[in-house]
Amino acid sequence: MRFRLSDFGLRQWLELAGIVITLAVLAIYVFRPENELQQIKSRGYLTVVTRNSPTTYYLGPDGPAGFEYDLVRAFADHLGVKLRIVVPDSFADILPMVESGRADIAAAGITVTPERAKHVRFGPSYQNITQQVVYRVGAGRKAPKDVKDLIGKSIEVVAGSSHAARLRELKKKYPKLAWKSVDDVDSSELMYRVWQSLIDYTIADSNDVILTRRFLPALQVAFDLTKPQKLAWAFQLKSDDTSLYDAAKAFFQQLQDDGTLTQITERYYGHADNLDFVGTRVYLRHVAERLPEFENLFKQTAKKVGMDWRLLAAISYQESHWRPSAISPTGVRGLMMLTQTTAGQLGIDNRLDPRQSVMGGAEYFMHIKARIPDDIPEPDRTWMALAAYNVGLGHLEDARKITEARGGDPDKWIDVMKNLPLLASRKWYRKTRYGYARGWEPVQYVQNIRSYYDILVWYEERNKNPTNPNIEAIYNTIPPGI
Repeated sequence: MRFRLSDFGLRQWLELAGIVITLAVLAIYVFRPENELQQIKSRGYLTVVTRNSPTTYYLGPDGPAGFEYDLVRAFADHLGVKLRIVVPDSFADILPMVESGRADIAAAGITVTPERAKHVRFGPSYQNITQQVVYRVGAGRKAPKDVKDLIGKSIEVVAGSSHAARLRELKKKYPKLAWKSVDDVDSSELMYRVWQSLIDYTIADSNDVILTRRFLPALQVAFDLTKPQKLAWAFQLKSDDTSLYDAAKAFFQQLQDDGTLTQITERYYGHADNLDFVGTRVYLRHVAERLPEFENLFKQTAKKVGMDWRLLAAISYQESHWRPSAISPTGVRGLMMLTQTTAGQLGIDNRLDPRQSVMGGAEYFMHIKARIPDDIPEPDRTWMALAAYNVGLGHLEDARKITEARGGDPDKWIDVMKNLPLLASRKWYRKTRYGYARGWEPVQYVQNIRSYYDILVWYEERNKNPTNPNIEAIYNTIPPGI
């Protein structure tokens, strides 16, 4: 039996047209190419290109860390995908990897410039920095006052960096200005070369300078080479697909709104300038002269109780400056400055015995840390435990309640440390269970220990390389009287 088109009535034609349209729409939906964000979610991972530096990404004592790493880790979790980190050999390779599509995002402390914006799309700014001229004090060196003083001096900068671009701009006005662009290094390594007197100057971002000067206090800032500049992630410049960029934009807005960006910033920079030059110099001298006598004791004790020996050493330094016979006017004594009551609870009969004191202090700290609420994540959990070690768990809990009452997050150290000083205010402490406390002391206590700890970590990593000078050699290069 044969069917002819004339056999179809109007109703049949409409039904046939509806089927054809439905099939067409389904075909478009099924075979429509995924946008960039959908592709990332389909493959299950986000590829981020970055660089190794204290301000971006590095392997710390507890695994991957760094300001940029924490941000992209949070973004990957937000998207529900895994994070794939790529570190190229040269800084100059970072943006081309994004431009060519070999990486989804560049998160490497990238300065936003008009020239770079021709090749990549920049996301929301999350930090402002200033390019600074860095030199080393001492040995009759004079600080350069302006760009003219840089002429004729040895200057090295990271190849492909905004520092090199800035020097090229300045060369138009100062034709004799010369420098060397170096591959396979970062700004912190070049600052180390300045410290070693291998070169006269380098250019570094202010956030890099803040972190590096803690370890090499002889480094100083001569002057700013730029006005404040914005840092941002870089994305592939696509006019027809902004799905990943839009997701990142919304993500950063969320970080701003819920305070997470502020918390991550405080984690890496909040204590960075806590020690002044004199304080750092004294600490380095004590690391060189006093720490060797007790280092094995700290390591052995920390291993027994399950904590980082450098944190234990930092606590001890804050308590006694590594003086085993230290005694305070309030009666606390020893390397860990234990009270008579605490020593009795721990079974310690001689607080001036270094071994008993360190073991007692370590056990006491771990006991306190175990009582910190389980839902407080690291590193805030450790900072809270340190505060409680200093001021007591009761006062810490009072401060956490005040924090919550004032709209802060009682599980975040950055919020709690703002409210701890209120324990000295009658308006607030009369509402608490444990009453008055010198609440500013645990804040300073924790921030100092964080700085001492970071310096010990940095120098231990440096000293693993036999070509690097030891801590005593580094201390001895600091000009006396400064």
